[in-house]
Amino acid sequence: MTGSEATPSFRLAYVPGVTPTKWVRIWNERLPDIPLTLVAVSDAEAFDVLRGGDADAGFVRLPVDRADLSAIPLYTETTVVVVPKDHVVAAVEEVSAEDLADETVLHPLDDTLDWERPPGQPAFERPATTADAIELVAAGIGLLVVPQSLARLHHRKDLTYRPVTGTPESRVALSWPQDRTTDLVEDFIGIVRGRTVNSSRGRAQTPAKTKAEPKAKRPDASAARRKPTAGKPAAGKSAGKSARTGSGSGGSQGGAKRGKPRRRS
Repeated sequence: MTGSEATPSFRLAYVPGVTPTKWVRIWNERLPDIPLTLVAVSDAEAFDVLRGGDADAGFVRLPVDRADLSAIPLYTETTVVVVPKDHVVAAVEEVSAEDLADETVLHPLDDTLDWERPPGQPAFERPATTADAIELVAAGIGLLVVPQSLARLHHRKDLTYRPVTGTPESRVALSWPQDRTTDLVEDFIGIVRGRTVNSSRGRAQTPAKTKAEPKAKRPDASAARRKPTAGKPAAGKSAGKSARTGSGSGGSQGGAKRGKPRRRS
């Protein structure tokens, strides 16, 4: 089967913590004949997947190398600290980076926040992954500062999290190779940006509406009920004899009324 005969499809990569469900649902509603395949990737491998052609577009975390990739920033994630449920931090609604100064804060190798080192005291060893760091938090070895989406992804009943201020924030973006901005990529960009099906940007999936023809004027119904004006016969009646005089409606001398004859002197 040649490339032109192949059934079109769309491959969407996404990093941990991102939930593309809403956009996938809209895609399936608008383009039911073009299957969308989800490709789960790590933050570290996301850009190689896009450059290698293993995905048409992907949800990634910034920064993005704009030399060969395009990106549309979508939203900023809340940064939280993951702690055991019986930890003192669990008793407050929010903490600052300074509040963690005396705590051991884990720094996994796949950390997604743009900082050299987290606040607090460093652990003896850096965990390989965020999942490993979560296990260490549950074991009481330290705390973990991550985007809220990752705290939800690795939720455990014995752990909780609280927003933390004074730390970097993770930003999620839609990215794709600049030299492969295909029609399907444009379709997905339109969905992510909330464009309607018939938007001027992107391809419309429904026939364009034609300009409506002007409606013919309806006859004035009141005209049919209007009474004839004085001196004019009603429609359908003869202009012949008058009902009273029996003479023509014109009469002599332009229809002037007859007066009484004058007396002779």
